[in-house]
Amino acid sequence: MKDSQGISIQEAMIFSHRIGQLSKALWKSVERDWQEWLKPFDLNINEHHILSIAYHLDGSSISDIAKFGVMHVSTAFNFSKKLESRSLLTFSKKENDKRNTYVQLTDEGERLLKQTWKHYSPNRDSVLKASMPLRDLYGKFPEFNEMMSVIKGLYGDDFLEIFQKSFTKLEEEFSEEEKFVNEEKIY
Repeated sequence: MKDSQGISIQEAMIFSHRIGQLSKALWKSVERDWQEWLKPFDLNINEHHILSIAYHLDGSSISDIAKFGVMHVSTAFNFSKKLESRSLLTFSKKENDKRNTYVQLTDEGERLLKQTWKHYSPNRDSVLKASMPLRDLYGKFPEFNEMMSVIKGLYGDDFLEIFQKSFTKLEEEFSEEEKFVNEEKIY
């Protein structure tokens, strides 16, 4: 028996179960590696994610952080308050928008975030290591086009725009750093 979208209950359930199991397995590895990466900085994953989002959005509302961090608004607010107490974020209201609370990365917050980036080690990234045989075989990492389409269906175009913007900004950040490092080597 097929539903109004033309798929059987069996097909739908198998797809949902498969995506659930794969997502959970992948997240477990990502979570373990991310927590280990952040240990020296006294940050948890939510705090690090909030710092990253605040950096990429350059002044964002708690609602934006919750949306792009895929977390509940209360989680975004509570962890942001902890970061504020450590002088890593500041809170503000906009003159034309008194309802929303906005956060901005402090200089100390930006320094800490960039320190975490420097501390990242590909050797401690289990998903990266597990992907290397595919990269070696095909000359590239697995592509995410189909998953991006699913995420777009779940969270919308603006989520993917911010997603892409954050990676573009990271690429620029590392290109600038490499240029600086290369300049240092020349002199």
